[in-house]
Amino acid sequence: MADVICLGELLIDFVPTQTGVNLREVPGFNKLPGGAPANVVVGLKRFGVDSAFMGKVGDDAFGHFLAATLQLAGIDIDNLLFSDEARTALAFIALDADGERDFMFYCHPSADMLFRPEEVDADAIGASKLVHFGSLSLRPAPVRAATLHALDLAQQAGCLISYDPNLRLSLWADADAAREGLLSGLARAHIVKMSEDEVSFLSDGENLDAAIADLWHPDLQLLVVTRGNRGCRYFIPDSSGNVETFQVTAVDTTGAGDGFVAGLLQGIVKDPSTLGDEQKLKDLCRFANAAGALTTTSYGAIPALPDLQQVARILDENG
Repeated sequence: MADVICLGELLIDFVPTQTGVNLREVPGFNKLPGGAPANVVVGLKRFGVDSAFMGKVGDDAFGHFLAATLQLAGIDIDNLLFSDEARTALAFIALDADGERDFMFYCHPSADMLFRPEEVDADAIGASKLVHFGSLSLRPAPVRAATLHALDLAQQAGCLISYDPNLRLSLWADADAAREGLLSGLARAHIVKMSEDEVSFLSDGENLDAAIADLWHPDLQLLVVTRGNRGCRYFIPDSSGNVETFQVTAVDTTGAGDGFVAGLLQGIVKDPSTLGDEQKLKDLCRFANAAGALTTTSYGAIPALPDLQQVARILDENG
């Protein structure tokens, strides 16, 4: 059984062949594997953590391509199912000159949204140390019930629960529905990674500290806010701090947050005492910053995720 289970969407990212133009003007796309929880599971494996993916893709060419991608990466895919009810999700992406993204999704519904509670493998969750999920699994569809059921099982088994409230407003009925959905995931989590935009969306706090105080709940052990080229800020029950990142030439920010999450979670799984040791946590955030930064230096998400040697190199080069 795997130490970490990542639950949720596995999809095709269609990355543009030309940057600096909008989706209407992109002349062509390259097919690359993606999906936030899938990116994290591959990132974890590259960092030496036994990992499994739980979810559903279409019983189509794209779905089988994605399954083969995970299998080739060494991921346990025993709980990756194939649907004949819907197709694999697609995301078309445009990139500006700095690698920032604009998305258009094809998922009305997609196969990942049809993952059902009875398809959750309770034994696999019970044998794991950590379960990671994202907010797209909390949309009104069978996958919401499946995700909440999986989190109940994880809580009963004493697993750590990690959450990324990945904000994609276009995939929700409206902003209120998105806010309610994202907050419902936050309430279940022990470890959370958020961007500054997501913090602003979820809280009325006048500054970051006030916003985090507003979002904090007693079961939270760690909340990390990623801040782009300004690094990250971590919050633990009795302290907080800033950790600088690394300057790189970014070409595509797709998957950068997922690379960061993989870098963060690998350290916690390998050494759970990190959550109670602030110096270890600072060192781990530095590692996660390096992982996220390196992910931006190549196109796509899964293909761009770094391994331990690449992260070690940038850490050594920057003292």
